[in-house]
Amino acid sequence: MHGEAKHYDPAAKGPLSGIRVLDLSRLMAGNMLSLQLADFGADVIKVESPDGDPLRDWKDDGHSLFWKTYGRNKRSVALNLRHAAAMEALWAMIDGADVFIENFRPGTLETMGLAPEALLARNPDLIVVRISGFGQTGPYAQLPGFGTIIEGMSGFADRTGFPDREPVLPPLALADMIAGVYGASATTMALFARQAGTVRGQVIDLSLLEPMFSILGPEAAIHQVTGKIKQRAGSASNTASPRNVYRCADGKYLALSGSTPAVARRIFETIGRADMNDDPRFATNSDRVKNRALVDEAIGAWFATRKSAEALAIMREAGATAGPIYNIADAMADAHFDEREIIVDVDDAQFGTLPMHNIVPRLSATPGVWRLPAPEIGQHTHEVLAEAGLDEAAIAAAVTA
Repeated sequence: MHGEAKHYDPAAKGPLSGIRVLDLSRLMAGNMLSLQLADFGADVIKVESPDGDPLRDWKDDGHSLFWKTYGRNKRSVALNLRHAAAMEALWAMIDGADVFIENFRPGTLETMGLAPEALLARNPDLIVVRISGFGQTGPYAQLPGFGTIIEGMSGFADRTGFPDREPVLPPLALADMIAGVYGASATTMALFARQAGTVRGQVIDLSLLEPMFSILGPEAAIHQVTGKIKQRAGSASNTASPRNVYRCADGKYLALSGSTPAVARRIFETIGRADMNDDPRFATNSDRVKNRALVDEAIGAWFATRKSAEALAIMREAGATAGPIYNIADAMADAHFDEREIIVDVDDAQFGTLPMHNIVPRLSATPGVWRLPAPEIGQHTHEVLAEAGLDEAAIAAAVTA
């Protein structure tokens, strides 16, 4: 059990209550974006094909657990937008929407008759979020833009892994996740600008490439000024030392960072190598980075003679920054995760309860809300179209199209 179980309450109000979002995107980036809005009370309507968002097909042992997590707090409308009646229903929803999210290949929205100009002409207050791999313009705009390609072309993969081995892609949809968080931030900025009367609606051109590239920080400046390309360093760092993952006597691993001079000094003292603090090879962070192999050798030898629990206790007692390498089972069993409710058990019709990451970030006065479990395909089609003003005949035509 992870804290007190969270119970869905459709009447719960968050700080984005009253904001209606039409999410036509598929897979991760758009769902991550709309999840941030949904978790804080926005009425997010997933407009899916009758086959559903492909995220529903990302299954583990036959269970759509990705969908249960990223589809929470949303409603589902199933429409085949190749048919005129379904498009008319979509336009009716657009009339009452605040945000419109799509991740079709650039140009597709225009061929559907949903160009941003047409959307804003119909609803001048609409925030249109266009998600793509490389952006709406540029030589690569028409290339397929899955996160895997972006993680490679952004420079991220080239910096990940060990120098004598191949670059390493992240084992999860990292580019999509980062773009989704950036997109949620951009959307709330646009909503704020609209509320402030600065503008009405606008278009957000959100690529996966640019947010992913941004996390490399100053590497472009470093390359121009120094002429160097930073190389893969495994779990070490090209920027700070000590910093690495060290194997303990029981086979478990601990992560250690000495990114400030004071912490680095404490680490050397703790491992019985106070002499390193007076050695010019380790006098500054730059010196330690240059000689990080020697730094890691000394620290690694100390960890190798101690079990992980003992080593961690000693390092923490000394004020050094160290922590264990967790797998998901370790995280789920950790008292801090439990007390902070980082993982929470949520009502689930299939499993009784299901653990999920909690709503983040934490707002003291206007926290996120648990409104709805992830919907079945088209579960809310009738009620949403009725809210949009369609009569029974129009709804029937849209659904059967």
